[in-house]
Amino acid sequence: MAAAKTEPVTVERFYTEFSGELGLRLVAGAAGLKRAILEPTINRPGLVLTGFTRYFAWKRVQVIGNAESFYLRSLDPAERARRYELLLSKPIPCVVYSRNLRPDARFLAMAEERDVPVFQCPLITMQFINRATLALEGLFAPRCTEMGSMVDILGVGVLIRGESGIGKSESVLALIERGYSLVSDDATRFTLVDGHHVVGTSPELTRGYMEVRGIGIIDVAAMFGVRSVRHSKELDLVVTLKPWEEVSNVDRLGMEQEFVEILGQRIPHITLPVRPGRDLARLIEVAAFHIKLIQAGHNPAKEMNDRLLRQMAPKQRL
Repeated sequence: MAAAKTEPVTVERFYTEFSGELGLRLVAGAAGLKRAILEPTINRPGLVLTGFTRYFAWKRVQVIGNAESFYLRSLDPAERARRYELLLSKPIPCVVYSRNLRPDARFLAMAEERDVPVFQCPLITMQFINRATLALEGLFAPRCTEMGSMVDILGVGVLIRGESGIGKSESVLALIERGYSLVSDDATRFTLVDGHHVVGTSPELTRGYMEVRGIGIIDVAAMFGVRSVRHSKELDLVVTLKPWEEVSNVDRLGMEQEFVEILGQRIPHITLPVRPGRDLARLIEVAAFHIKLIQAGHNPAKEMNDRLLRQMAPKQRL
């Protein structure tokens, strides 16, 4: 399985990916967009602006709202400039003015001189903090890419793996025809959310498209409807397709659950032997239903084994 990686979170990446959602507009410090954001949360620098810098959380995005803005306006220009110096004395990633508040010319000049990006945002301060924190948590989450197609089968996220030409695309197409949703074709990106949820999605460029050998690229939503494509889904099961002759030991009862590790999380795994005549889509569908039952506390293999043990046990005399 691919190793997890965490890309550096820069102001530029934060701005590029979430400027639309957050309404960010760059007003100064464009040369500092490569600055790193080191902590996935937001800081209101009110204490720093009053002169207390001992516990300054400078590694975070700094947001200035109404309270900070009105306080700064209450100071005379010389004192206000000194407070700006305190704020900019550490290598902060950037400064965001919420509520479309306009920073004064002195601060913009100082930020431009130090290459500190300054943004305006139309959201009220708490809305920006809540949304930006969620955005940053996503950016800081460990990520990896797995080769395989992912499908949502009645709420069960299934990653279908296997060597080239084994039948992954045909299986995915058959599942889509049955009303299920495509998450990603051929390569799936995974993100670890909240420390234990592995969520899969498609690269932006290929989202909603599939490559079918002999046909080419198809637009899944245009062909099967908008419900046939899903943006993201938590991973519940990994299915590996293997040629029949390469699978020597097949667990016919399913007593021992296999797992694979993705982003440090154990994901249930099933190996399906492939040979002509097998309906792989139906088998993958049944595997998803089976995992759903197990997650709900119903394990048919264990129940049958317990029944067999009770049948074999000698009957007690009355």
